Amino acid sequence: MNKRANLAAALQTATQGGEVAPSASTVTALRTSTPSRVGKKTVAAHFDPAVSKQLKQLGLDRDTSTQALLREALNDLFTKYGKPPIA
Repeated sequence: MNKRANLAAALQTATQGGEVAPSASTVTALRTSTPSRVGKKTVAAHFDPAVSKQLKQLGLDRDTSTQALLREALNDLFTKYGKPPIA
């Protein structure tokens, strides 16, 4: 049985009132990461919605991603404080 079938079976049983332990393949499917994210850590913060909007607009204006802008900003911050730019 494939991963989708296992998940679908678990959901079907759960909606019928029964308890089902997730199979190993279902748990593995939920834990897998995008290959580009393997070995990476999320760095996040909460800001006013206007900050998000302005950052997205900068990305559009410069034809780049939010992640690239944040990488640039972090490297500038590291440099400012005498740390190597590693982002």
